Amino acid sequence: MSRPAVLFGGPSPEHDISILTGLQAARTLTEAGTSVDVVYWSKTGDWFLVEATMEAADFADGVPAKARQLRFEAAPGRGFFLKKKALSPSAVVICCHGGPGEDGTLQAALSLAGMRYTGPDAAGSLLGMDKYAFGSVVAAAGLPTLPRVLVAPDQAPAFDGPFIVKPRFGGSSIGIEVVEDWDTAVALVSRSPHMRRGAVVEPYLPKSRDLNISVRTFPQLELSPIEAPIRADDAARIYDYRQKYLAGGGLDGSAREIPADIPAAWTESIRSMSTTIAGLVRTRSVARIDFLQNGDDLYVNEINTIPGSLSAYLWAEAGVTRIQLLRDMVAEAEQSQPDAYTTAGADGAALRSASSIAAKLG
Repeated sequence: MSRPAVLFGGPSPEHDISILTGLQAARTLTEAGTSVDVVYWSKTGDWFLVEATMEAADFADGVPAKARQLRFEAAPGRGFFLKKKALSPSAVVICCHGGPGEDGTLQAALSLAGMRYTGPDAAGSLLGMDKYAFGSVVAAAGLPTLPRVLVAPDQAPAFDGPFIVKPRFGGSSIGIEVVEDWDTAVALVSRSPHMRRGAVVEPYLPKSRDLNISVRTFPQLELSPIEAPIRADDAARIYDYRQKYLAGGGLDGSAREIPADIPAAWTESIRSMSTTIAGLVRTRSVARIDFLQNGDDLYVNEINTIPGSLSAYLWAEAGVTRIQLLRDMVAEAEQSQPDAYTTAGADGAALRSASSIAAKLG
């Protein structure tokens, strides 16, 4: 029987946005008659069972008063427990943005427990989150992308400033800044809490604009209309977190042009590149792929493997309702096979033929 769990939150800078996406998903499924377990992952990394009817304000000061604590065991056949009772969801709808919820950490833990879940596996999730690795894979595939290098004091890039500096492992908007010179970029990395695990830098294109498209993989690979986000602040140098999530009601309410008023050739190119990228990242469920347009040039920017609001607003333009989007995500996950691991080849021969460990220490 289908009884998914919706999981959101997590120790991430995008914790709050994750709550909004998760509550939307839980409410949509519940109101459509699907029984769900709703799992909140707190900022401290603890797990709680909460009600699907809760509002965003219930989480504003931390764990809601009526939340019931869960424990999670990353072992075969285990997973989430409410005291001694297992939740045993048919699939987990992951609504976590940024941090360990989107970078493969959570996915690996669920896989170790033999659980089915939405979104890419651990490897695909990490590739989508690692801006340096993703840019390198895209470039190796022959797709157009801006040069992107790691920030290090003694490794200035071959291109001139101004630069846009991004956390290497981060979302699409938090912690990103524009700086004029390399020394400022290096200093920024040393003080930014979002760049402790490294940063990447690429040329800043002041006249560029964002073009985004969503991809979903069930019941077959489909592409949404293309959107052109509209900056609420014309003076802003980038389309940042504030404009994306706080202006105009955030998430679904931000100003945007759908479909984007762009030449047909650009539409065809974006759709073709998106199909390629979906394969490179092993995309599953719903993702959003972001491009930059600068004059007559198009560049692949990044992929969001768990996009805000699950890109429901883009799919609405294609005639796919929010409930259909979620039902398809759940169905795909339920039909998938949990990640399997093998010990083939580990037959003990190397252990039996080895000399003593003390001898090996030499």
